Amino acid sequence: MTDPGSVKFVSRAGLKLDYALNAFGIDVSGLVCADLGSNVGGFVDCLLRRGAARVYAIDTGYGVLDWKLRRDPRVVVMERTNAMHVSLPEPVQLVTIDAGWTRQRAILPAARRLLDPAGQVVTLIKPHYEAPRSLLRGGVLPAEKLEQVMQSVRGDIVAAGFQIVQTVTSPITGRKGNIEVLAHLRPVPQHPCG
Repeated sequence: MTDPGSVKFVSRAGLKLDYALNAFGIDVSGLVCADLGSNVGGFVDCLLRRGAARVYAIDTGYGVLDWKLRRDPRVVVMERTNAMHVSLPEPVQLVTIDAGWTRQRAILPAARRLLDPAGQVVTLIKPHYEAPRSLLRGGVLPAEKLEQVMQSVRGDIVAAGFQIVQTVTSPITGRKGNIEVLAHLRPVPQHPCG
């Protein structure tokens, strides 16, 4: 485990995932992971520092992943790749998700497809992207609307074939001050989505 105060990840996202892995008690040592929505690679960086054996860094962008991560032999760079349609040569034990504007209901079926049956997911939920526009005020979801949106997201998670093990509020807000939530999920065996 890392001390967030002593480590500077390639992006703020690394701090968010580090906090969640600590809160959820997840040890990624030796795991094969897939990071959906890698961008600069904050989640990838965090996974590597915690001992992941391999990380598939999947993003629709090109040339965005930090150079030090690109050069790491444990990273399989998959640019210009839509995570919702990707297939991998092996099942993964952990999927991490920070998919920006993509809603959980759209990305979670892909995560489930990539997972080993005993695998797990840590996803960054951005309620301001999950909410109807009518609830936003200048791009910000008011705190009093958070539970309403999260209730809907929880329904989407269950419908995608996952159980929610635990959730935590991110220690870092989004750029505009939006509250973000990290969720630890496990696939439900024998679910129609699996």
